[in-house]
Amino acid sequence: MTRSMLALALALTVVLVGCNGSGPKRFSTTIDNPYWPMRPLTRWTYHEVDERGAVTVDTVIVTELTKRMANGVTARVVRDTARLHGQIVEDTFDWYAQAADGTVWYLGEDTVELEHGKVTSRAGSWEAGKDGARAGIMVPAHPRTGMRYREEYSKGNAEDEGEVLSLDEMADVPAGHYDHMLMIKDTSTLETRSLEYKLYAKGVGPALALGVSGDVDRESLVKVDRAPSGSGQGPLGSP
Repeated sequence: MTRSMLALALALTVVLVGCNGSGPKRFSTTIDNPYWPMRPLTRWTYHEVDERGAVTVDTVIVTELTKRMANGVTARVVRDTARLHGQIVEDTFDWYAQAADGTVWYLGEDTVELEHGKVTSRAGSWEAGKDGARAGIMVPAHPRTGMRYREEYSKGNAEDEGEVLSLDEMADVPAGHYDHMLMIKDTSTLETRSLEYKLYAKGVGPALALGVSGDVDRESLVKVDRAPSGSGQGPLGSP
């Protein structure tokens, strides 16, 4: 490990202790990391196409809500709702906070799967500070090729990991053409056959996700706009 990589690892360890330890240390619900700025009421619309050609419409809204997590950090609440043939099939509250250095941390999720309006599963839900669950890094403050980090940790429930592959990618999606993109390799210790590449556009956020093993699908950004005040605040299943 080079001296610069060692310094980076130590810096991340310090922030990790602050996020997962007994109390918060300089975390904010104002999230302005250039690779995923989360201004309240920003709304992203995605189309996810699976290997059979079925299209799921995924709407992600940065709500005006915040939530104090079990680990003491106050997080921004982000609503993620997936619809297939107009019916909600998955609905989630995700919780994020930004460290003083600009790193975006993921502090958990409350998620449900639905069939015909009925909740069928809450698998995958977790909260940093509860039952041994720990926050993870979603977007580094200063990504460098080769950086590896934990994105989430809830033993046996959520164990995703990320690796920075590139900072100079490009992609065409319905929302437009983006270049100088950050590309992350996502894997999971729970699903060893799962592999996904995620591309983030500066000033925009996630623009393209490609599942290349496990769930083989393509999720593309269709548009970014502003949602009305109060959006995304309804109970799970009724956004």
